[in-house]
Amino acid sequence: QVQLVESGGTLVQAGDSLRLSCAASVRTFGGYTVGWFRQPPGKEREFVAAISWSGGITDYGDSVKGRVTISRDNAKKTVYLQMNSLRPDDTAVYYCAARARPFSVGWASHTSEYNYWGQGTQVTVSS
Repeated sequence: QVQLVESGGTLVQAGDSLRLSCAASVRTFGGYTVGWFRQPPGKEREFVAAISWSGGITDYGDSVKGRVTISRDNAKKTVYLQMNSLRPDDTAVYYCAARARPFSVGWASHTSEYNYWGQGTQVTVSS
């Protein structure tokens, strides 16, 4: 069983930067692919970024590519999402998710592929 807790969400202004954290409570974190997703108000959950267990492979959603960096520290059992040049349309609840499966671009961007989810953290970007 894996428990994930997101933190770092807050109210920011357009153009600001923000770093979200996803802390895992699990015996061994290194075997998990981790993804970040977001759900804007009234919309479906969408893919933001994903990272392999080693951190060596990453993938990003088109709407955030070039503005977002995902990274992880397996010793701290934490995955980070650094977001820069934030825009009002980045406003959403941000969730991290994990699955004990080797990373692949073919599945890591799909919400249905993850079996562990955090409770989410709210990011609001004002114009």
